[in-house]
Amino acid sequence: MHERNLAIFDLDGTITRHDTLVPYIAGFLWRHPWRLWRWLPCLVPLLRYAAGPRDRGALKSRVIQLTLGGVASAPLAAWAVRYARRLVRSGLYAEALECITAHQRNHDHLVLLSASPDLYVPEIAQSLGFDACICTELRWRADDRLDGALSSPNRRGPEKAQCVAALLAEQQPLLSYAYGNSPADLEHLKMVSAGTYVNGEAAEVEDVPNVRAVRWSHPGVPISAA
Repeated sequence: MHERNLAIFDLDGTITRHDTLVPYIAGFLWRHPWRLWRWLPCLVPLLRYAAGPRDRGALKSRVIQLTLGGVASAPLAAWAVRYARRLVRSGLYAEALECITAHQRNHDHLVLLSASPDLYVPEIAQSLGFDACICTELRWRADDRLDGALSSPNRRGPEKAQCVAALLAEQQPLLSYAYGNSPADLEHLKMVSAGTYVNGEAAEVEDVPNVRAVRWSHPGVPISAA
């Protein structure tokens, strides 16, 4: 058995105070204004999603394909670095940072587990000092340009729970912790020693003894970025 504890953090709405994908895409398009028109075709998949069935992975993939499809990896990676730095400086919960720091001081194994894509999530994980990162992976073309289709399952809900089960089996921690903010996260929050349900309804976890509901609201900046 490993001697380190395991701490698993969701990203959007748990560590960050807002969604991360749309601002990443919008920021890139703003810096490449000749591509701004690509927002318009996104109305079609958005309307289809609203009408159902609601496949978040399919919607995510289609929006990425329509807005960023065909872009070379180098400019996307360069924007990911800038985007992650900006997000870390102004878009995080202070309470999340306190928890991350506490786990780091305890030498726990930290994993960032997110449904957001690998366009920028690994950069955020590195900026915050995580030991590992698991996120939704995208397909690339042979010429090193983005295709945008998902090359992995969308790391959300049951898929995220499968990732947590695999981490628990691999790490065999003394204690395990998980942090999430949506009802879809409850499945994997129930699997660990102590789950934290961020800004969710307390009534949703009142019969789940290992999960606590908390309210996070304060903006914060990591010491290393201050």
